[in-house]
Order: sequence, then C-alpha cells, then structure tokens
Amino acid sequence: MTKQLYPIKFKPILKDKIWGGEKLKTLLHKDSKLSNVGESWEISDVEGDTSIVINGDLKGQSLKQLLETYKAELLGERHYKVFGNKFPLLIKFIDAKEDLSIQLHPNDELAAKRHNSFGKTEMWYVMQADEDANLIVGFNQEMTPETYLKHLNDKTLTEILNFDKVKTGDTYFIEVGRVHAIGAGVMLAEIQQTSDITYRVYDWDRVDDQGNERELHNDLAIDAFDFDMPDNFRVDYQKTENTSNQMVSCPYFTTSMLHVTESILKLNTKDSFFIYICVEGEALIETELASEFIKQGETVLIPAAIKTYKITSSNAKLLEVYV
Repeated sequence: MTKQLYPIKFKPILKDKIWGGEKLKTLLHKDSKLSNVGESWEISDVEGDTSIVINGDLKGQSLKQLLETYKAELLGERHYKVFGNKFPLLIKFIDAKEDLSIQLHPNDELAAKRHNSFGKTEMWYVMQADEDANLIVGFNQEMTPETYLKHLNDKTLTEILNFDKVKTGDTYFIEVGRVHAIGAGVMLAEIQQTSDITYRVYDWDRVDDQGNERELHNDLAIDAFDFDMPDNFRVDYQKTENTSNQMVSCPYFTTSMLHVTESILKLNTKDSFFIYICVEGEALIETELASEFIKQGETVLIPAAIKTYKITSSNAKLLEVYV
C-alpha cells in the first residue's frame, strides 16, 4: 500500500557558478561550502539532478520515484497523460554576483530535434536587487538577423541590448527566442520548463581559473532567435491580499502572487499539482494529513490529489504555480 501524499519539500541542489555569490547562503540560508553559489534548484527532474524529499514519510525518495509510484495523484490526470513520469517544471533561486552570459533558449521543436529536451520558457521574480542592478531583456530597437550578427562580430552587442533597472517584486516573462541575461547584484526566483538547454552568445570575454573562455553557441543560437517579438516581457499584476493575483499564464505554467496576511482556504479545482515558493516571510500550509512551514527561500509541492488545504500567515508572499 502506498503512503498518502502530503505537502512535500525537497533538498536544494546547489550549483557553483563562475558568476555566483553568497546571497543564497546569507539571505536564503542555503547550506553550502561552495564559494560561488549561483543557483539553488528547488524542484528538479533534470537528468542527473533529481530532487530528493527531505520531509515526512517519503523522506529519501526521489522525485522520479514519486512520479513512478503516484503518477496522476502527483501530477494530475491530464498532465500525467502528457508528461508521464517526467516532472514538467524546474524551480530555482538564482544569485548573480556578476553578470550572467547573454543568452537565449530554443523552443520545444528545436530543443526536441537537437537535444531530445523540452524548450525553456521561463519567468523571473526579483527577490532582491542591489542599487542600480540591471536585467538584460530583449533589444533596444527593432532588430534583424543581419544587424544582430554585425554587432555580435564587432563585439558591440551591448549597444543594441535593452537594460532594465530592477527592484524587489519586478517580474519578467522570458519566452523562448528572446535574448536575456541576469545582471550583477540580482537575486531572483525562476520558474521554467524542465530543460537545461541554454545558448550562450556572449560571456563578457570571461575566463575561468585555467584561463579558458566558456563555450559559446552562436551557430545554434541564430536559428533560435525570434527577432519579431514585441516588448511584452515586463509583467504587471494586482497586489490584492489573500487572493491569487495572476502574473503569468502560458501553456507551460501559470504563476500568481499570493500575499497571505490571515488564514485562507485553498480549493484545488485545476487537476494539477501546485507549487508554493516563499519569497518573503513565512507561512503554515495545513492539509488533513500534515502541516508544513514554508519560509523565505523555501519551496513546497502540493500533489494534485490534495484538493483542500489551508495557508496561514501574518505576512508572507508566495509565488503560486500550477500547470
């Protein structure tokens, strides 16, 4: 007999990055001896980086094992028909001490053909930003492949990129084919398709300890660009307390801001799992079987089989995600 499902927490998978810093350890209290922690993978089904449960009766089991055991109870009926034993989302916290590479991601079709992978549509929620910190999203003018390639080859790419100064709470939707980069001094939460496919087009001429530059993917990237995208990447959303304020809704995920200041009852009518990412404060999530605290920098998965639960806090901001 399988154990009954409850709100599940996973062990963060911490990634050392050339551009990473200390904020995931100092601000989000991630436990790591790595010196440049760039990413904390909170829920992952990426091959070789599968999340492991750290709470309750299922402690020690991998996300892959949960999917094989619980199937639609975990994902929802319609999602299990589409994804099978593959979790469709990857949840991360990212700390950029230095600028990330300028990059973009392929769509589902290209990613499947070239890498046997999903594409990588994603969104960002800025949790903290140093003064004058920027994100790079899109171009600052209408763009053609010819103009882009000229600037790439002349090493003047930054002249045509759009730099946005950011602050806590700013939200961006990064569709496949859009050039982007997280700037130095930004810590954010990222919600994305389960994919680790990134095409780097410029890396600021950086070298590692051995003097090597990181690999660029310009031959692959040129076919992945969508040069005709409108500048619709900034996300405006309502900020009504104790209700789900939709931020982004796309075929791959829907994310809302839930600012909890009391006790609210949630009814899952979506035939989907829900994920809660705590970006501020702390909250208590209660189901019939179990209760789980979630505090800033933590993530909880609510299996699809759980239809009612209560969230209580005096002041917490949660990103609420489902498919």
